Amino acid sequence: MIKVGIIEDNAALRSSLSRLINSQPNMSCVLAIGTLMHIVSELVNNVPDILVLDIGLPDMSGIEGVKLIKMSFPEIQVLMFTVFEDDDKIFDAIRFGASGYLLKKTPPGEIILAIEDLIKGGAPMSPSIARKVIQSFQQVPVAETQGYCLTAREKEVLYCLVEGLSHKKIAEKYFVSISTIRTHISNIYEKLHVNSKAQAVARVLRQPNL
Repeated sequence: MIKVGIIEDNAALRSSLSRLINSQPNMSCVLAIGTLMHIVSELVNNVPDILVLDIGLPDMSGIEGVKLIKMSFPEIQVLMFTVFEDDDKIFDAIRFGASGYLLKKTPPGEIILAIEDLIKGGAPMSPSIARKVIQSFQQVPVAETQGYCLTAREKEVLYCLVEGLSHKKIAEKYFVSISTIRTHISNIYEKLHVNSKAQAVARVLRQPNL
């Protein structure tokens, strides 16, 4: 059973998302609140696997919330759910630890698929968001990424992470085992000095010359 939390200040949308999640045989909504106020104490009692988080919240923005949540509960996977398509908000959310980014116009069925993908190790993004991330990645000069000392295959795997592919799909793409892909990803994390796919992508996108 996938435990899902929702932080959304629009009561009608929050209720709709909660019903959608609870209607799934493999999901349960364990938290549905409208603000990040007292979020740490709220999560202590109900720790979800996935947290669906809005950006435009009262008291504290979702961007600030991602950072706080990942510092206190690093095991929680955060899925941004917002109307914002700004490059800065997208990259800040990823940099602070968000693992996925969906727009609120996403159909209900795709929201469910995104949650399932996230729990399996994917990095779901709305198509327009993924396009922005990939375009930004493509604009990084090759010379600036060489300081990371990534091998050609490691760069290919990192690019796949940017695209939001799961470990299984990357393995299928390159005709290797999932354990081989996990080894590549472990090496990427070590070379970039990060602990998650979101941080790895953010490091290359926002700090390519480190």
